[in-house]
Amino acid sequence: MKNNIRVERAIVRMTQQQLAEAVSVSRQTINAIESCKYVPSAVLAMKIARTFGKPVESIFSLEEED
Repeated sequence: MKNNIRVERAIVRMTQQQLAEAVSVSRQTINAIESCKYVPSAVLAMKIARTFGKPVESIFSLEEED
């Protein structure tokens, strides 16, 4: 699963720590999601999308092999 969390954070000038606090996870979790080492739960994906005011599909997308 691909994501563009890093881009969305840059647009609103938000750090990983700030996003982590907004969605109640650790900064390491945000880092792992951004580096595609961890796939978030549906609830966490929706919280992240809501933080940026965007639909989940604009933040996360499936790759061919997913």
